[in-house]
Amino acid sequence: MWSSFWRSRDRFSLDELRYLTDQLQKVQIVNNVNKNFVIETLRSISELITYGDQHDSNYFDFFMEGQVMGEFVRILKVSGIVSISLQLLQTMSIVIQNLKSERAIYYMFSNEHINFLITYTFDFRNEELLSYYISFLRAISGKLDKNTIPLLVKTQNEEVVSFPLYVEAIRFASHEESMIRTAVRALTLNVYHVGDESVNRFVAKAPHADYFSNLLTFFQKQCIYLNGMVSETLKNPDSDTTTAILNVVDEIEDNLYYISDVISAGIPEVGRLITVNILQILIFPLLLPSLQLDVVNDIQIGAITSLYLLCCILRIVKIKDLANTIAASLFCPPEAFVPDSETKLNGHAPDHGHEIQRTENKNVIEVDGCSKKILPSLSSSSLIHPEDIISKGVSRLTLRDALLSYITAGDDLQVLSSLSMLATLLQTKELDETMLDALGILPQRKQHKKLLQQALVGEDSREDQLFSSGRNFIRDGFSCELNGYLQNLKEQYGVACSSLEVGTSPSVHRFQVLDALVSLFCRSNISPETLWDGGWLLRQLLLYSEAGFNNQHLELLRTSRTQDSYKNCTYALLEEARGNWPDLLVTVLRDEWKRCKRAMEAPSPQREPECMLLPLDKPSFDDVLPNKSSFVAGERMCKVVKVFVLLHQLQIFFLGRALPEQPPTCPPSDIPENSRARNAGLDVSGPKLGSELRLVDAVPCRIVFERGKEHHFCVLAISVGASGWILLAEELPLKKHYGIIRVVAPLASSDPTIDQKHSRWVHLRIRPSTLPFLDPAKLNTHGKAKTKAPVDGRWTLAFMDDESCKSAFSMILEEIDLQSKEVEKSLKPLLNHEGAIDVLDTSPHRPDDASSSTATPSNSL
Repeated sequence: MWSSFWRSRDRFSLDELRYLTDQLQKVQIVNNVNKNFVIETLRSISELITYGDQHDSNYFDFFMEGQVMGEFVRILKVSGIVSISLQLLQTMSIVIQNLKSERAIYYMFSNEHINFLITYTFDFRNEELLSYYISFLRAISGKLDKNTIPLLVKTQNEEVVSFPLYVEAIRFASHEESMIRTAVRALTLNVYHVGDESVNRFVAKAPHADYFSNLLTFFQKQCIYLNGMVSETLKNPDSDTTTAILNVVDEIEDNLYYISDVISAGIPEVGRLITVNILQILIFPLLLPSLQLDVVNDIQIGAITSLYLLCCILRIVKIKDLANTIAASLFCPPEAFVPDSETKLNGHAPDHGHEIQRTENKNVIEVDGCSKKILPSLSSSSLIHPEDIISKGVSRLTLRDALLSYITAGDDLQVLSSLSMLATLLQTKELDETMLDALGILPQRKQHKKLLQQALVGEDSREDQLFSSGRNFIRDGFSCELNGYLQNLKEQYGVACSSLEVGTSPSVHRFQVLDALVSLFCRSNISPETLWDGGWLLRQLLLYSEAGFNNQHLELLRTSRTQDSYKNCTYALLEEARGNWPDLLVTVLRDEWKRCKRAMEAPSPQREPECMLLPLDKPSFDDVLPNKSSFVAGERMCKVVKVFVLLHQLQIFFLGRALPEQPPTCPPSDIPENSRARNAGLDVSGPKLGSELRLVDAVPCRIVFERGKEHHFCVLAISVGASGWILLAEELPLKKHYGIIRVVAPLASSDPTIDQKHSRWVHLRIRPSTLPFLDPAKLNTHGKAKTKAPVDGRWTLAFMDDESCKSAFSMILEEIDLQSKEVEKSLKPLLNHEGAIDVLDTSPHRPDDASSSTATPSNSL
């Protein structure tokens, strides 16, 4: 037998197929002796069938007539060797994947051999065998359509009672190997998108409907795992967990996109099952309870992770009922989602003996001696009072109120998370506008459109509301749609919303949101990037027309707290003109102006929701450099500019003016005739190494750059507009009062001091000419500098006598002052717009009363 098998024949011929089939039929048992022969025969037959399907129909005719599929099944039965099972599954996968003709596919599926292979008891302890088996199932699913799927199911009274392909595949839906999970999901999508009504009913009925609850249970575990990683990062912010978190985030979002693909198949009952399971397994028991302000020990997930997951679900899973139910749930207190053993369905829970007292601070209550913040508000009409928070021993603070509390009193990540949630709700197209209106985040343009439509169709008289400038331009309270969702929450899920006041106007909630955002801009411990997200949301809510703001809107941003914040930001900006980086201040201001304008006018927030899960962006070198380092000062300067630009653009926005592409600044002035730069023969381009200059006002000095090597130079401080330099020039021996520039260093941040023990020495700090984090090429993917932590240089200049030392010291201070004044002059048009505070006629330094205000623009100031 062995010699005949290896004789020369045409490999791709019908005779070869007949020969191989004949040899396979002669095999009565498979053992270690002949297993290699059987494996090679199976592989060769698959190649010939694939070739014949595309070139000669006689090949497949023989395959059918010779009952080759039956031989495959027989070989599997008489073999207990794993390698035979592997080859057989691979053979079948290759054949099915490459079949093109409908006739061939129909034959393959029309007998029970395929279902036998699907239900055969393989030893899946072998991971490779499981992988081949799942590939085999997926290959079959790729050929499913309305004509082939009935061949793989069994029906009774026109109802599917057996579908082995689907049932066996979903057994591995939660397998630990991601490749297997992915293949199973691809298979299920192929089944759902066939559109066979009887199959759709089969997958949506028990026990197969448990697949969807199991899917959400598996997803829940992933969410808890993600929360564990996020919590660990918050405890140890120095740990490098960004990549690990992003990997889990990718997997979670892949799961949600799979759920979205299932919904897109258009099976109504499956969509309902997914909605119910998301709510009952994930939203109600896990995500919503974590939004409460008080920490509860038995909560399995944190508020930040919860808000991220809610954003992902709303953004990816496009189900109208789900989106509106989540939004309606925000009007319920956290206690409404606690199991019955903890809280009754009517929303009242036992007080467990809590002693509740009111403190002198109206925004703080005491529970068992512990102070708890409640939602602060800038408007008396939207103020939430302590008596509204506590009723019958249970908090009446709704989840929506908790979101606003995060904005007004939470840390940076909590603020970002809450803003992301509100922005996601605002952009969720499946959410009814009435729900957005009730939440207080319906954009002004949509409000006017809604009122206009109601007026046109004759629904009451809306003209007074449409053109009203007051807060009560919507007086109809919560709509029937909202009440319907709240009633459904109570009847279907047992969630009672006992804190919702009947007749509450959506305008009250709207101004609570606006007040919270304005309060955010007054906070000193929030990063500029997060404040920009708040600015984006504020503009979305009020963006109707640039000249259409009423006095109430303008008054909103002109509250004393907001003006104090803007005033202190202005003082901080002017301080930077006399700080370490005045030469870059205007450049950074222009760059950030463009970036902020793009961010405010963008269709969506600048940062993705997953940013809330990552460690806060600490200053690049904050851990390794002292606070007086010029690099730390540079990062602080950039934060000051970002906050100022945001508040300034909001001022212009609320004045109803168009935002210019560039901030109004003075152009550089000409070099004065009597300046040191003019006397030295320099122009606006500045000094260049190796170039010649006049040594007017230059002071001879000595400096050592290397041990044992002393250099004799003339030092000269020069300022040209916003730029300034300290020059070390080598005097020309043949040309008196002229020299060659050998060293150039920035004037700003030089911080000259005369040594206390050596009165002829002047110490200078020398910073680099630019900041590395301003160059995107020098940053990694997470915005951190690639280079090592830089250190400022130090110079010590030695002079001939005390008088020369003092002369050089005074010269450097004078040029620093001139440079700062030029920067202040450049900023003057920007700070003198209509409605701005007058700061340029006062001292550039922040007054004592301002320093104690709430206006420090960043947490590092």
